[in-house]
Amino acid sequence: MEGLKLPSSVHGTTSLFPKFAFPIRPTTHAVHSTGLTRRCLAISPCIISCKYFDLKGARDSHIKRKASVQPVTEELIEEKPNDLSVTGDSIRRRFLDFYASRGHKVLPSASLVPDDPTVLLTIAGMLQFKPIFLGKVPRQVPCAATAQRCIRTNDVENVGRTTRHHTFFEMLGNFSFGDYFKKEAIKWAWELSTAELGLPAERLWISVFEDDDEAFEIWHKEVGVPADRIKRMGEDDNFWTSGVTGPCGPCSEIYYDFHPERGTFDADLGDDSRFIEYYNLVFMQYNKKDDGSLEPLKQKNIDTGMGLERVARILQMVPSNYETDLIYPIIEKASELANIPYGLADDPTKLKLKIIGDHMRAIVYLISDGVNPSNIGRGYVVRRLIRRVVRTGRLLGIRGDGRENLEGAFLPAIAEKVIDLGTHIDSDVKARAPRILEEIKREEYRFVQTLERGEEFLELMIADALSSAREKGTVPCLAGEDAFLLYDTYGFPVEITVEVAEENGVTVDMNAFDTEMEKQRRRSQAAHHAIKLEVGEDADLTANVPDTEFLGYDTLSARAVIKSLLVNGKLAIRVPEGGEVEVLLDKTPFYAESGGQIADHGLICVSDDENQQRTVVEIRDVQKSMGNLFVHKGTIKEGVLEVGKEVEAEVDPKLRQRAKVHHTATHLLQSALKKVIGQETSQAGSLVAFDRLRFDFNFHRPLLDDEILEIERLINGWIGDAAVLRTKVMPLTEAKEAGAIAMFGEKYGEEVRVVEVPGVSMELCGGTHVSNTAEIRGFKIISEQGIASGIRRIEAVAGEAFIEYVNSRDNYMKQLCNNLKVKAEEVTTRVDNLLEELRTARNEVSLLRSKAAVHKASTIASKAVLVGSPKEIRVLVESMDDTDADSLKSAAEYLIDSLQDPAAVVLGSSPSEGKVSLVAAFTPGVVELGIQAGKFIGPIAKLCGGGGGGRPNFAQAGGRKPENLSNALEKARSELMATLSEKGS
Repeated sequence: MEGLKLPSSVHGTTSLFPKFAFPIRPTTHAVHSTGLTRRCLAISPCIISCKYFDLKGARDSHIKRKASVQPVTEELIEEKPNDLSVTGDSIRRRFLDFYASRGHKVLPSASLVPDDPTVLLTIAGMLQFKPIFLGKVPRQVPCAATAQRCIRTNDVENVGRTTRHHTFFEMLGNFSFGDYFKKEAIKWAWELSTAELGLPAERLWISVFEDDDEAFEIWHKEVGVPADRIKRMGEDDNFWTSGVTGPCGPCSEIYYDFHPERGTFDADLGDDSRFIEYYNLVFMQYNKKDDGSLEPLKQKNIDTGMGLERVARILQMVPSNYETDLIYPIIEKASELANIPYGLADDPTKLKLKIIGDHMRAIVYLISDGVNPSNIGRGYVVRRLIRRVVRTGRLLGIRGDGRENLEGAFLPAIAEKVIDLGTHIDSDVKARAPRILEEIKREEYRFVQTLERGEEFLELMIADALSSAREKGTVPCLAGEDAFLLYDTYGFPVEITVEVAEENGVTVDMNAFDTEMEKQRRRSQAAHHAIKLEVGEDADLTANVPDTEFLGYDTLSARAVIKSLLVNGKLAIRVPEGGEVEVLLDKTPFYAESGGQIADHGLICVSDDENQQRTVVEIRDVQKSMGNLFVHKGTIKEGVLEVGKEVEAEVDPKLRQRAKVHHTATHLLQSALKKVIGQETSQAGSLVAFDRLRFDFNFHRPLLDDEILEIERLINGWIGDAAVLRTKVMPLTEAKEAGAIAMFGEKYGEEVRVVEVPGVSMELCGGTHVSNTAEIRGFKIISEQGIASGIRRIEAVAGEAFIEYVNSRDNYMKQLCNNLKVKAEEVTTRVDNLLEELRTARNEVSLLRSKAAVHKASTIASKAVLVGSPKEIRVLVESMDDTDADSLKSAAEYLIDSLQDPAAVVLGSSPSEGKVSLVAAFTPGVVELGIQAGKFIGPIAKLCGGGGGGRPNFAQAGGRKPENLSNALEKARSELMATLSEKGS
């Protein structure tokens, strides 16, 4: 193998990549040291390591923050061995330190599950700042730096095929919110690249938007990049927009050149074999108007992104991102399980190993952020990636978990390596490891079963497609209907169907598949109804009706004015008695359904006096619509309702109290769960109703009985403490800093309501609650079950519902005690004894039935007829009336033992209404003739509306049509006699 030969000058034309026989795993210190070396210097106060500091007073140190990059110069310096570490973790730290020293607030990575409802997953570093860039929320800091975890699956087919495509990656970014702009962004990007990271200046190329002369001048005249290494590019490549209208601006990108020896003439920055773009600078300086024209923004922003994996590839001098220390250890683990050394593998095998290395990172971090495998939305992204890894691993020959368990799951072993590498990527991933590994293992086991079943059918379908194509002389194509059958009936992913088919030279008719999917969607939509506030074309509520003022935290009744009435989605001025109506008031004490809590019930009344008659509207639902409008839905029980009338809105106090009790109990339940099963568990959904509460949470197994008892003990203890609740409205950031728990998936404004049970619970919540935990009175879990992969559900009762539940159970117990003539504490023992007596009696009855059936069989044995010559075969086909299946089996066994070999016995019965039992028993002599009981009895059973099968010498079957039994037995007799006559001759 050729040794590591480094050029004496990094300005030379030698490639940075030594020619290895196989990729060398990156070491912690991969920078070269060659004594005196010519290096490109950008004169600046570079600080290699610094601590993050608070922004207070940062604006007073403007000189420190001001970029001071000078035109590129060269200088002979003595390079220090191992001066800069180039591990992925080090690069991340150095990037953040670099910008922290220049006044940037270092912020943590946002979750992979974004707050932005317009995107499924976090796809870029700027996503958490999008509301600031769009001017929807004020900035909290003037500038920031992050290392953001990102997921993109639009290029999943390219993973492993190129050197740079990934599903999971880290985007390092520095952002300015109206603080610094183009000049500082460009100079700092250059300083970071050349002085901090040590990239050779002559290997860096720049792209700018074709009309951005300002950026070109800064790069060329102030930074010193030669003009022939600055490329002007068009709008598709170098102009960013947030949408059809809104903030936008030109981009500038920095590329690394792996082959500078090819020169600058006609260089193409899109040539992946030569260049890699590693740093993108977006200059948000315009607002795009409806007519497409651009106007300057008052607040100009900076959004940048540096791909960590790409920079690591450059600095660690490896052939692709996959050989960096960020991914390669994961690939190594997969290679170990497959028993295939990566360096000796062929390209197709390396591709599979790269897919595993990439996808496992995405899987681990998605599950860590609360995304569990499912068939919809984000959950399907995880499920798809897991299934792709499982199938890829099986193609590599991976069997077992690497711990001598050949039936074990292998994904957890690889996931453990991802978790080991993830300390600096996601600080929570190790604490969540047990849940992550359990979820991955469970999903792998589930998919292996699906895969094996689906692979059998797919293999047959592909064979049919190939055979049909050969006969017709056409291109092999798998019908879309068949692909949909695999997807819909067997849960076989269509993308894997396409992959397997293509590997066998068969295409898939995706148009037909999409047609079948659309049919299914329409069927699904037809089976659901959504409750909507529908307004006719002549009505515009948002223009005519102000937001409803909610008074329900402080009062259960209020005087209000009717602002609008709707009947069947149409505006109405007057609605008569008996009509269904939707009422919009200017203010209301009614709580509208939200946050899992159902709406208040109550009455809206108009008092009767000399000027107007009494009107009563029974309200049974309240929904929020079009912002903050409360829509009261009910029936006019008495009188006439008119727009503009003043009414009295009254909430049912007993039902409100039930809702308050269950809502506060839900908060206590979440706290108890975190104490008993772990802090990593979190809410996945809830329902607060009048009669019960329902709480969904992330957990990988059923709760143990002792855990449920401990949860109940904790909650009832907190209830007994009679703690006074505190509610306070505060800024969202302040609430989170105080430790308030936010509901997953909920959207919050800048101001939030915090509900606190001191020392127990603190949550962001807009619901109604008791003022003292003693009002809850008692708490009881009535059920705990799984509802989806990794999601458990608890249903419980509290307050008045708890008293009703206890009383109901007490009544049941009293009835049991009375019927069994025992005390309450003796019920369990008595029931156990009764069950044992019942089992004994059933066994005795079964034995008697079996004996009776055998006795009856002995009486019909003489009915056997001889068939065939010279080899005589005894054939007996009879009905045994209402004999049960087990007894029928005993009778057949008796007869086959009694009759001499060769013999064939078929018996049938109708043990109960709508039920048929059949049994076939053949001696070895009959089986040797090629007649098998299992195959024979199936078609006979079909005549009785059933089926069955079994071994060649003995088989059982059933059916649902007793009226066809006699005909079925007659057919069995005739077929047996005909077949045995022929074969016995």
